[in-house]
Amino acid sequence: MKNLILGSVFVAAAVTSLSASAAGEQTFCNGTAAGDATVAATAADTDFVKVAFTPKCSANVFLVGNDRSALVYTVGSSSVKGKSKFGGSSVGGSVGSQGNCAATPCALTDAQAASNASPSS
Repeated sequence: MKNLILGSVFVAAAVTSLSASAAGEQTFCNGTAAGDATVAATAADTDFVKVAFTPKCSANVFLVGNDRSALVYTVGSSSVKGKSKFGGSSVGGSVGSQGNCAATPCALTDAQAASNASPSS
C-alpha cells in the first residue's frame, strides 16, 4: 500500500502547471509487474504536464493520471491485492483514500473512479 501511495504522489509531484488544454486520462500501470510504465505522460505547453515523463510502477498497482486542464491534474490508484482506492489532485496537492473499491480485489476502474472523484476545481 505504501508503494501505491508513493506511486500516486510521484505522478502528482512530477508535474508542474501553467497554461490551457487537456491531454486527458492516461493509464500508466496495469496491475502487473513492477517497472517502467507502458506509456509516458504526455506533455504540451498548454497542458498541466510541461515535460513528458515515464512513471515507475510498483507490482500489482493500477495507476491513472488525468491532465484535466492547464491548472488541474488528478491521479487515481488501486491495487490488485487491495480493497481501497486512492486519489489526489494538484488542487490541494495531497493523495488520500477515496474509499473501498467496488469489489475485492480492486480493478483499473477503481483507480479511474478515484481520479474522477479527486478535487478538480
